[in-house]
Amino acid sequence: MHFVIMGCGRVGSTLAHSLESQGHEVAVVDQDETAFRRLGTSFEGRRVTGVGFDRDTLREAGIEQAYAFAAVSSGDNSNILAARVARETFGIENVVARIYDPGRAEIYQRLGIPTVATVRWTADQMLRRLLPVGASPLFRDPSGRVVLAEVPVNQGWVGRRVDDMQVSGKFRIAYLSRLGDAFVPDSEAMLQDGDLLHVAVAEADLPEVSTALDSPPKTD
Repeated sequence: MHFVIMGCGRVGSTLAHSLESQGHEVAVVDQDETAFRRLGTSFEGRRVTGVGFDRDTLREAGIEQAYAFAAVSSGDNSNILAARVARETFGIENVVARIYDPGRAEIYQRLGIPTVATVRWTADQMLRRLLPVGASPLFRDPSGRVVLAEVPVNQGWVGRRVDDMQVSGKFRIAYLSRLGDAFVPDSEAMLQDGDLLHVAVAEADLPEVSTALDSPPKTD
């Protein structure tokens, strides 16, 4: 698949290399030609010098054949404008923009433009490491009603079937992380020591679900 990235800073260059290493075609757009030095000599994709929300620049980057577009420059306005051009002019469905202002990110998220609020994301990541106890929301849907959260699990659940945890019906297990690998458990999967549980749950129910899973299972 073909991807177009606007912005060749640390995030853009890292993203470009990650996509290329997975076998995808990548074009990177930046106004500053010297920024492409971050890509190094191993990068085989396109380097396009120009304004990332300019239609001709985007066409040169192959936007018309792109599967997705990422706007990760250092400017909020430029990122949002470029994301809107990619979506509204070229019909790219998979679009994401990096936004530094969390309040502005929420507005655009509700307008249907997926955003990553840099400040909030960094703060959330820091809190997850500073406060190891309690559920940690990893993602909220645009309505703010549903979250994907990492939930601590009582040691009493180790050796039990993962399906046994979902008896309340208030959450669904999205995936497990085990020894650095993530997978979606089947109905027979057993919880092992050190597993990290990630659940989809209504935000209003998160405290209750967190408390239930952080308690030992009820005896039969």
